[in-house]
Amino acid sequence: MNLLQIMQNRRSVRNYTGEKIPKEKLDKILQAGLLSASGRNKKPWEFVVVQEKETLEKLSHCRVGAAKMLKNAGCAILVFANPDKTDVWVEDCSIAMSNMHLMADSLGLGSCWIQGRLREAENGESTEAYCRTLLSVPNEYVLEAILSIGILEEHPKAHTLEELERGKIHYEAY
Repeated sequence: MNLLQIMQNRRSVRNYTGEKIPKEKLDKILQAGLLSASGRNKKPWEFVVVQEKETLEKLSHCRVGAAKMLKNAGCAILVFANPDKTDVWVEDCSIAMSNMHLMADSLGLGSCWIQGRLREAENGESTEAYCRTLLSVPNEYVLEAILSIGILEEHPKAHTLEELERGKIHYEAY
């Protein structure tokens, strides 16, 4: 499958079987994140991998209405950053998230981006504070997002090139 086909196939998946992610697949997903481009090669990210069911269940409360799928996920990867390393940490972490999201799909796994930055946990504190406390993350790190990953029973239908919104493309000027 070429890269464009992988991008067409990638879908956000929120329903998982609850099975663990095989180590070799998880390693490839993490490698894809570590290989990500970053401004001036600063690589401000830190990845926290959660596989324990009890912690995944607690993590499912980290965001109002958007993280319940973590209960049945095989794992979650939280992407934190040190904002003192670079002023483009959001962009750098977003690239890493996207690469891991694409890699998960290319390996036949389901995944979903759960925005963490500027979001609120069910208990009223920020998603970032909730995750930092739960996972013992040092205070100098900030949360960008969480990637839920799981074994899926059925893959959603791929996007087609015909459904692309070509009107969003502007040449030379808007």
